[in-house]
Amino acid sequence: MTDSPDPARAALDELIGRFFAAVSFEPGGRPGYHAIHELFVDGGRLIRNSGPEPEIATVRQFVEARQPAVDAGRLSAFREAEIAQITEVFGNIAHRLSTYTKSGVLDGVPFTGRGVVSTQFVRTPSGWKMSSMAWDDERPGLSLPDRYR
Repeated sequence: MTDSPDPARAALDELIGRFFAAVSFEPGGRPGYHAIHELFVDGGRLIRNSGPEPEIATVRQFVEARQPAVDAGRLSAFREAEIAQITEVFGNIAHRLSTYTKSGVLDGVPFTGRGVVSTQFVRTPSGWKMSSMAWDDERPGLSLPDRYR
């Protein structure tokens, strides 16, 4: 008996890969923020929860909040990549807990970090789409558990 690839899993892998590729760019390059819109359902949300209050945004708001730093040259490089994941699929819904690393240059100062993003997916007539992403970054007092590494 041979294992056949899971088409849902492959589609989710592709969506996550496309998201991280869209936000990442090398020095002298530009992020592909425009590509994020097609990854999400209408009304999808991106939620940064690393501060005192969650920052909840539509895809448009997420892009509009980041584009000025790129345009002004303040954010001159950024790379985010998935390094581990736990994915669950049930019928037409899925959830993925991804551990990520990030690095970049903001205001001429290099930075690095890690965190966890929780992504929810729904199968639509046109294929799998993201419905929401919520993430938090490591910081003093909050480290990645071993099971997420």
